Amino acid sequence: MRKHSKSHTEINKIEPHQERFVRTRVDLINGARQVFARDGFEPARISDIAAAAGKTRGAFYDHFCDKEDVFFAIHEEDLTHYLRRASAELETASTRAQRLEALTRHLLDVLKDRRRLMLILEFKIYAIRHPDRTKRLSELHRTMCYEGIETKLRSLMPEWQRRTQKQRRTENAQFGAILDGLLVNRLFDPPSLSDKEAAKFVRASLQAMLGPEARRSARRSRQGRAARF
Repeated sequence: MRKHSKSHTEINKIEPHQERFVRTRVDLINGARQVFARDGFEPARISDIAAAAGKTRGAFYDHFCDKEDVFFAIHEEDLTHYLRRASAELETASTRAQRLEALTRHLLDVLKDRRRLMLILEFKIYAIRHPDRTKRLSELHRTMCYEGIETKLRSLMPEWQRRTQKQRRTENAQFGAILDGLLVNRLFDPPSLSDKEAAKFVRASLQAMLGPEARRSARRSRQGRAARF
């Protein structure tokens, strides 16, 4: 079972005698970020993670079960960070077109976080290479994304509130496919896909998921901007 992690904000709310325990966990997560970025997920060793954090292997196992566990702790932190930023933009968007543009900007910002997306890609490849773990890891990843992002975004995106569970699962997979595909191709052949072209692709993909009304609304918004110039 994945062990619960505490954010930096939560550290400020805990009792003094708990602070060292929580600080050690934060240091281990940061150490794991460094080692995963340097070595990749699968080759990374727990002893190296502990050393990067200035801790022992025993300290690592006091907080995490294994590398998969610390990956999900990192993933949870990142989801919280990006959700906060996306929510701030969506809360000020009052029309479909504004929500579409806000979500497009958010996904492009996510796409620029090379280290985080590389880690997610490596983790998915790791899960695929270990078929006995694939189902469990993919379900846990999907659950975290649903609880951490989708529930909040759905409250800010009326277009998604009437989606069925099957539709939501498909759309989550589509989001992942969009980001994974863009990341891989931009890293492999950077000149082939500019920021402007990436934005166009992301926007079109979101319009397709949100339905025909979103496309009409976005078109009206573009026409209105053009008329002002």
